[in-house]
Parts: sequence; structure tokens; C-alpha cells
Amino acid sequence: MSCVDVHQHILSLLGMSNPVILDIGCNDGTDTAHFLTLCPQAQLYCFEPDPRAIARFKKKLGPNLDKVKLLEIAISERNGTIDFHPSNADGDAKEWDLSGSIRRPKNHLTEYDWVRFDRPFSVETRRLDDWCSEAGLNTVDFIWMDVQGAEADVIAGGVQTLSNTRFIYTEYSDRELYEGQLSLQAILDLLPSFEVAAHYPREVEGDVLLKNTQF
Repeated sequence: MSCVDVHQHILSLLGMSNPVILDIGCNDGTDTAHFLTLCPQAQLYCFEPDPRAIARFKKKLGPNLDKVKLLEIAISERNGTIDFHPSNADGDAKEWDLSGSIRRPKNHLTEYDWVRFDRPFSVETRRLDDWCSEAGLNTVDFIWMDVQGAEADVIAGGVQTLSNTRFIYTEYSDRELYEGQLSLQAILDLLPSFEVAAHYPREVEGDVLLKNTQF
């Protein structure tokens, strides 16, 4: 299933023309742009702390940038600042920023040894519950979460918000690519009202769509 097919499938499950979507770890806006194309009336809030990805996001969205809200912060379990570990590479993958995380890399260093992590730098971070309260969002239809091993941080700072979220899409790995990364079962244990609605296989593990059974 292609990325566009995944997006279409999720939007069909939402069954609405103007869903509230949070793109947490939006990187260069590829997924944001897909959602905006497929669902032009969506209310899109995008979070990204890496300056390189932010610059590419703004370039990719171009004239559509005013149709989304870009927050240049990381979502975590606390408000303030946190170390961000930027990824990089050489050769054909130069400026590889898709593996950066607020979690320190662990098995990623050996399993993807072509990726390196440069010196960490400080980024602003917000708790999801606090940000949503300030934004006046009482219900979230869908969260697209691509946070490179920091799922526990998002969940810890967003208990109330997640209880009022209909669907969550997230990557997972049972190999602890980043220090303290949760397995799929551990994610489900922290989200007791959610069940697996769909798997999107990749080479080893995959991505998963979770549905809130309270809705």
C-alpha cells in the first residue's frame, strides 16, 4: 500500500470533510501535503523541531502554507526545552534528517550504520495536553505521529488529548532503535481505550493505525 493509499484509507475511516488532524513530527511536510490534497478542508496542525526539515516544509507547502498551522516545536512530556539528536548522512543520503529524535539513538547506530547523529541541540518542547488546551481543541479526529522512538513522551504529555482522539497512526519498533523506545504492545498498554484498526507492513515491523473504542 502506497503512502497516498494509506492516507486515503485513513481519511475514509474519518468520514468527514473537515477533520482536525495533528501531524506530530511532520518533517518536510510530505504527509501534510498529501492530506491537504485529499482533504482540502482539513484543519491541519503540524509540529517539527528540526530547522532543516522546517525549511523544506515551508518550501514544499509553498502557496498552501497558509492553509496549515506549523509549530516549530517538539511534542514531549514536559514544557520547556529538550535535546534533539539530529540525523545526517553522506553521499546520496546527504542531509538525511528523517531519523532525528528527542530520544538518544541506540540500536539505530548499528542497524542503520549509514546514518549518523550529529551533536544534539536544544529545541522548544510542549506537552500535547497544554498545547491543545491553549489552542481550544477539545476533540482531535486523527493524529499522524512520526516521532522516531519518542512515542512514550507524546503519550505521557497528552493523556487527556489522546482520550479525546479518534484515531492515531504511529510507527513502532520492537528493537529499541532509540533509548526507551516502546514496543507496539507497550504503546497499546499506555492507550487502553485503543485497539489496532490496521497494520501497514514495512520490511521488519511496520506502522499501525489505532482506533479509540470510546468513540
